[in-house]
Amino acid sequence: MKLEGTVAIVTGGGSGLGAATARRLAVAGARVAILDLNAAAAAQVADEIGGFGTPCDISDANGAALAIAKAKEALGPPRILASVAGIGTAKRIVGREGPQPLEDFVQVVRVNLIGSFNMLRLAAAEMATLEPLEDGERCVIVQTASIAAFDGQVGQAAYSASKGGVVSMTLPAARELAQFGIRVLTLAPGLFLTPLMEELPEAAQNSLAASIPFPKRLGNPSEFAELLLSCVVNRALNGEVIRIDGALRLPPR
Repeated sequence: MKLEGTVAIVTGGGSGLGAATARRLAVAGARVAILDLNAAAAAQVADEIGGFGTPCDISDANGAALAIAKAKEALGPPRILASVAGIGTAKRIVGREGPQPLEDFVQVVRVNLIGSFNMLRLAAAEMATLEPLEDGERCVIVQTASIAAFDGQVGQAAYSASKGGVVSMTLPAARELAQFGIRVLTLAPGLFLTPLMEELPEAAQNSLAASIPFPKRLGNPSEFAELLLSCVVNRALNGEVIRIDGALRLPPR
């Protein structure tokens, strides 16, 4: 898919991997709508790249539909969805105070899995109505999972379950939406230097980086964005989950 003038929606585009993705798509010529729970962050990145920003809770059916409608009104119908928004948690199933509160598990799954599906279904409904491009392609949806979907650590039951669900729905979604010329892919990042990671002491960051086989450093969000761009422009990629982790396999703890 050619990016010049193409409308892209990026969820979680106000910071971290999402912001890097929004910036990279804009540099490639796309018109980018940034959806983020943090309205100020969405507006800031949108102003920076000449795009459109609006607040959005991806797990809210009506709110997400309204955000997509606003993006369409401002920029035109989207042909790209970069679904990057998500949350994390680190709680044991059974801790010192007893079983993990069920609400904690529900919240992570609600945002990461249900939110991803919500955006996929809403965007796909819009995309299916557009005119086909070369090879009959209409649109591309790229979701974000995590290597925790495969190598979940102690305390990551909720997070791993939510990201594992995103991984598992990639192929059936790609197969179903193929009739409309919509490709679906998922990226599974490892340890990246995001704002959350930057809050850790430097010694902790260095320790995490040392566990990565190569390159022995935390991933740069721009590298995630570059891979996502490759997924968008390469029509042969579909129904696949791609790890971007420097060959890291997470230990139990």
